[in-house]
Amino acid sequence: MKKYTLIGIALFLALLLGAALLLRGGGPARPANLPTGGDFILQTVDGPFDTKTERGKVLLVYFGYTNCPDICPASLAAGGQALNALTPEERAKVRLLMISVDPERDSLQHLKEYTGFFHPNMLGATGTPAEIGKIAGSFGAGYVKQAARADGSYAVDHTVSTYVVGPDGKLAAVLDLGVTTDKLLASIRQLL
Repeated sequence: MKKYTLIGIALFLALLLGAALLLRGGGPARPANLPTGGDFILQTVDGPFDTKTERGKVLLVYFGYTNCPDICPASLAAGGQALNALTPEERAKVRLLMISVDPERDSLQHLKEYTGFFHPNMLGATGTPAEIGKIAGSFGAGYVKQAARADGSYAVDHTVSTYVVGPDGKLAAVLDLGVTTDKLLASIRQLL
């Protein structure tokens, strides 16, 4: 009886470990149910950003907004740390892009200043609500503007993932909030 109990415990622990690895992103780089992503053009302070002109580079795409109190700064700081950890040659092949889901408040100049705080090579882009909605939907991202408070301020609830697009322009991975710099670097380097 003890032999079967030990085997049962070992199997349970193996299943638990496997589930934990999948939840923290240790699974395959491109699960079958991964959204498709897709090409898009949005505006930056320096002009249009067209993903088709970025072929050959790894794109890290994040949907957020500059008035986000904590989630966006944490995610963008992790992206900036990953860019800093890359060699200059690797960094030249990587683009980190924050797409604003709050075009009403996020001007192009403000986006440039905000993203520059996290890394000088990070870009901030936005577009019309319809353009942003279509792009977010293609990546499986979502966002909802909350009702305005008495002072006119409001929050935007949004997906907190970083979307990794390979040099071929296809979505390769979706990394959740709290991903370690090492995991982010591994995801980037796997595609370089």
